[in-house]
Amino acid sequence: MAELERPQRLQIMLTDEELAALENWRFEKRMPSRSAAVRELLRRGLASDGFLTADAGAKSQDFGVISLDNKAGDGSSSPKP
Repeated sequence: MAELERPQRLQIMLTDEELAALENWRFEKRMPSRSAAVRELLRRGLASDGFLTADAGAKSQDFGVISLDNKAGDGSSSPKP
């Protein structure tokens, strides 16, 4: 059996709206797979600057892909403030 090029697996949970935002971005950017799209978004996020450190006691549910005021489904996405 061939050794995997990326042997580490990362599992995340997304809402239907977050998954739709990811898929829309993926198709707009012509990314070959969901995994490639997530890796590209991670690369861009890690290269960016200007984000605050999470507050002590912050929960995973406090961080979303789509802002709460964008639940109407207009197709755009922005980080939750």
